[in-house]
Amino acid sequence: MAAGVVLAGCAQAPAESTPSASGKQAAAPIAPSGSPAAAAEGPKKPDSPQDPSKLPVGTLYKNPSNDRNEIILADIRHTAVLIGDSQSEPMGSWPRVALDSLGYKVYSVARGGTGYVAATKTSGNYIDALQRGDWVLPYGTPPLIVLEGGGNDAGHDASDGQITANANRLLAALKKRYPQAKIAMIGTLARGSSVGGGRRTEVDALLGDIAAKAGAPFFSVGDWITKYQVAGDLVDGVHLNAAGHAKLGRVLAADMAEAGLRLQPDPAS
Repeated sequence: MAAGVVLAGCAQAPAESTPSASGKQAAAPIAPSGSPAAAAEGPKKPDSPQDPSKLPVGTLYKNPSNDRNEIILADIRHTAVLIGDSQSEPMGSWPRVALDSLGYKVYSVARGGTGYVAATKTSGNYIDALQRGDWVLPYGTPPLIVLEGGGNDAGHDASDGQITANANRLLAALKKRYPQAKIAMIGTLARGSSVGGGRRTEVDALLGDIAAKAGAPFFSVGDWITKYQVAGDLVDGVHLNAAGHAKLGRVLAADMAEAGLRLQPDPAS
């Protein structure tokens, strides 16, 4: 089954939804705004009357508890859900590299050009996309949900109040749907504040405050371009090349492991 912060608010094309050799979930299904999202190889009709544990992988299941379509994954127990923008969208993105290093399969609904407030023609901002069905979340309980972003919000002059309100709405919706899942937040990738971080660094700090109030682990990246010397790995001034993704992926993995977010082994039978 297929499942995949810009520095100035531009979007990349969504990662192609193809199965990976490792069996990891790739790009999440996406559909036009306001319509149910579909599985990449063509959706199977939502079928709520059936036992969801017996449905084929890739099926859209109408969850009666929230009246939303959710996708059946092959291995939800070992899958992290990634919500983000074009920094997370590529198959080799630094957040994906980190999650893979920590033992997770990744189901991503990351979309270039989006954010807590920022939206595109094909996908709403994070909370609107969830509520409208621009993309769908998985059925079951993932062990970890990661929210990354803020760059497009900074680039589109979203206010602190708008970002805070939408981030809190998203966190509340995710906690309600997945009460047993851990939720972590990654801030806004930027240069250091003294060398041009600007609004991006400010949004990173704002998201840190939001995460702290929500009790969510937060990984501040508002100076990482400078701190980890990856400015030379920016291919277009806004996106990292493969080497840059690999560098920051290793750093993020170490920080997440230190925070206790490594995938836990299955209980002994």
